[in-house]
Amino acid sequence: MSYGKYFNYVKEDNIGIVTLCNPKGFNLVAGEPFFRELYEIQEIIAEDKTLRAIVINAEGDHYSAGVDLNFLLPATSQWIMEHLPWLQRLYGRWQEFPIPVIAAVQGICYGSATELILGCDIRIAADNARFSIPEVKFGLAPDMGGTTRLTHLVGIGQAKRLIMGCDEIDAAEALRIGLVEIVVPKDELNSRAMKMAQKMAGLPPAAMRFAKKGINLANESSVAASLLFEEVQSTYCCGTEDQKEGIRAFFEKRTPEFHNK
Repeated sequence: MSYGKYFNYVKEDNIGIVTLCNPKGFNLVAGEPFFRELYEIQEIIAEDKTLRAIVINAEGDHYSAGVDLNFLLPATSQWIMEHLPWLQRLYGRWQEFPIPVIAAVQGICYGSATELILGCDIRIAADNARFSIPEVKFGLAPDMGGTTRLTHLVGIGQAKRLIMGCDEIDAAEALRIGLVEIVVPKDELNSRAMKMAQKMAGLPPAAMRFAKKGINLANESSVAASLLFEEVQSTYCCGTEDQKEGIRAFFEKRTPEFHNK
């Protein structure tokens, strides 16, 4: 195990918890060692077929102050060309997992950290959270999915306001424009994220997998393609034991027992 300087990872029952663990350093995105730790944890998650949900949270008062500018200062165009596709996949890989990924954000969440949570499925913010994507003021545009995922999430106008205007917004504004889905008091943040993860983890895995894939597809393709996917996934799901168990448990007024079959 080589992670632990920038990230911790633990598993509670069938939920994986990824934690930014460098609060003294404002949980900065501190270059290649940071990304290597994240990759190692993602590999563990990919191999663990018993996981049913992921929570990404942070220690300390702040989620992350974004990228360490000391990492960017010596970066060359050649280095970026060679490494950026891999770095982009790290943040986008949360969408490849067949389970829900929930970000729990408190305090400041700037730049690359905002891009990190944009790759998650659901974002829960503490009422003291603040968001900013200020890359333009440092001479570049967001390159870890910021211009792409933020535009999908909040629309072209708000994306331009936040990225081109380098605006900083609070949790209430983030909720209003759709950057986050839920805002809670700070002391309830992690419990709310875990409660949602536990609820989702208790649902039929195949249904959860296809729901996530179907929503992602609908966000990126035509109505015809999305409806075709719905046909395919429904054909599969209606032949599973879990689907029958869910219906029987409803009529029998008992808690269902799902076995991913």
